[in-house]
Amino acid sequence: MGRTGPRLSDIVDAVSVDFDIETEQTQLWLVAAAVSLAVGLLVTVLAVDLFPYHTVNDDEGVYLIQAAMLLEGKLFLYPGELAEAVRPWFFVVEETPSAPGGVQMYSKYSPVVPAMFALGLAVGLPNLVLGVVAAANAAFVYVLGADVFDRQTGIVAAGLLGFSPLFLINSATFLAYAPTTMLNLAFAVCYVRAARRNSSGYAVVAGSLVGLAFFARPYTAVLFALPFIAHSLWALGTAWRAGTGWAVFRRYLAIGLPGLAFVGLTLAYNAIVTGDPLEFPYMAFAPLDGVGFGYREILGYDLVYTPELGVETGVEALEMLVTQWGPMGWLGTAAAVVGLGFAVLRWWGHKTGTNLHGSERRQAHGLGGRDRAFVELSDDALAAIVLGVFGSVFVGNVFFWGTHNGLRNGLIDLLGPFYHFDALVPLVVFAAAGLVGSLRFVRHRAHGRFSPSEARGVVFAVALVFALVAGGVTLGAVEEPYDENRLRTENLESTYEPLLEAGFESPPLTPAGPNFSGKAAGTENALVFHPDPYGDWSAHPFQTLRNDPGFDGRVVYAIDDGPEQDFTALDATNRTPYRFAYQGSWTGAEDPVTPELTRLQVLSGERVTATTVLGAPEETRTVSVRVEADGEYARYDVPMAENHTIDWEMTAEGVRVTNYPHAGGVRRVSVPEGASEVDLAVTYVGDFGETVTYRQTVSVERADGDVRVVWPPETRVCRLSLDCGSDGQWVGPDGDYVAGVSVETNATVAR
Repeated sequence: MGRTGPRLSDIVDAVSVDFDIETEQTQLWLVAAAVSLAVGLLVTVLAVDLFPYHTVNDDEGVYLIQAAMLLEGKLFLYPGELAEAVRPWFFVVEETPSAPGGVQMYSKYSPVVPAMFALGLAVGLPNLVLGVVAAANAAFVYVLGADVFDRQTGIVAAGLLGFSPLFLINSATFLAYAPTTMLNLAFAVCYVRAARRNSSGYAVVAGSLVGLAFFARPYTAVLFALPFIAHSLWALGTAWRAGTGWAVFRRYLAIGLPGLAFVGLTLAYNAIVTGDPLEFPYMAFAPLDGVGFGYREILGYDLVYTPELGVETGVEALEMLVTQWGPMGWLGTAAAVVGLGFAVLRWWGHKTGTNLHGSERRQAHGLGGRDRAFVELSDDALAAIVLGVFGSVFVGNVFFWGTHNGLRNGLIDLLGPFYHFDALVPLVVFAAAGLVGSLRFVRHRAHGRFSPSEARGVVFAVALVFALVAGGVTLGAVEEPYDENRLRTENLESTYEPLLEAGFESPPLTPAGPNFSGKAAGTENALVFHPDPYGDWSAHPFQTLRNDPGFDGRVVYAIDDGPEQDFTALDATNRTPYRFAYQGSWTGAEDPVTPELTRLQVLSGERVTATTVLGAPEETRTVSVRVEADGEYARYDVPMAENHTIDWEMTAEGVRVTNYPHAGGVRRVSVPEGASEVDLAVTYVGDFGETVTYRQTVSVERADGDVRVVWPPETRVCRLSLDCGSDGQWVGPDGDYVAGVSVETNATVAR
């Protein structure tokens, strides 16, 4: 009589197979975790080493200021009298009677990404957040790659992020692109599980994540979600036609409701900060800086953005991504094309009933027919969705003029086409499929021609050669942007050098705090005036010079923008003042400047007397001296000498030189009531009319018969001009000046 039950050996074999599969899956999970952590560590190292003073994209400072605000529970800044002196880059200013001081400011950006950075600021390790976000992105790419193809492909896809210059450089910055992609990828992973497992729990999480991504960057989230939305609509239609629509509808209802809830939260935030739920903060900052064609404008830069220009810009960005900024440069793009070919072959095999690229995992789904496979999100359907993300990102960004701006102002040359950051997801997934599929093909052919040991050698040799080529191509792709960013970091470091030497925090973004903080004697309770080469903005371009949200930290950084604003800042803060300046033209840290930090004092009384000692430049023959104030001037006769000592005084009656006779006209220049500038200009002339001018500019305030003077003056030395700009800023004897130039100056309050 035959045996009807399973034999013991069959049971043992089945258990062994299951154990082997489970062990292999665990090992692959561990490898994926290790790869993700390695990617996160690499990004953290880049953030610390390459961008200790941030990039030249000053939006980083905006996010970090907002992160510090959130830690203090603030959506608004209340600068009071300091409003004009401390307005941060990309902050909207509102005069609001109900606000403290009558003024409030808010960022043009959503608080979602700053909230992530705030977690790092809270523990004193902000760069760690960048590494965690990068590792999370790699982990989600692994899961998505495994869902589209298999686990090995997912691991390679995660690793390819570490070979993508666009991913590495932007993930190492305090910008919103990598964090928003993390939310989008998490949504995609949960969406897949909601569809394949018919899970309401995953559906709710997916909807919440895409809604949160919308809150963070609305247009970015919509472009990423569009292929998934298309699948949802198609799946619903297919299910209704098959009579199973209600079950599928419940799934997408579970996705849609929390998503809409976060949209409502976004509109509520808009209503709080702008007063209108439909007016986003970025629209309040620049109403014509939005999606669409036509006239566009932001901060004085305007353009008629046409569809032709949009397509041209999109093609330029595409070329940059697929040749340099994507995984392994052009080689990764070629691999992605191969991977797409494998995906098409797999789809064709499923369509015709053959299994060209099957796996036990797919057969376990037991999908019965193309409609059901599509509704339950088969591998082929998911591959189409991931590919659709690439198209939606590029087509969608044709309608936004931001890429054009980034290309023209040089930011994209340094950081890559960051508006297309999400396009990296399909690139690395399909490139990984191309690499893994090609290696499997080589292995299959080698095992058919050689012995097992020889076949392993062939596969290893092919993999090694490819790795060497890929490494060379990747290094070639990343070399130029890395070197350009390294140059700017070195120039930024030298720019901040006097601040560091004075005892201000170095480097920025250490566990001690998110900005420079006075530590050495004399730097506590400081007020630092800084130049504004890009206009009346704080933290632009010097974004490491950021204020605490309450403007009550060890240091307050104020824009050096005229005597009235300077005296307002001095009176409002009652702090020890400093002036941070530089010699040279600010070129976005592309060229170095020579910096200087000067301790200031405010001299107050009926009469302030000053002495300036100047060296005569070589090969000059005559000299003229004049004082200027409120559009008037007085000239004085000065004989030529090797050095000149000029005594001058400032009183409520005016300013004059006291040790040389006046050369006709007025002897004293009157000083207007209130705050104004007073200049001492000394011009030396050579035999052929060439000139060298010393110009000292003093902020003076006249009130109630007394004067207040900010000392020492801003001193500039320039050639062939009477009005010296920042190129002529005096930074001491080590500056680049004509031989013979020297300056000594002091002032006292006369008793």
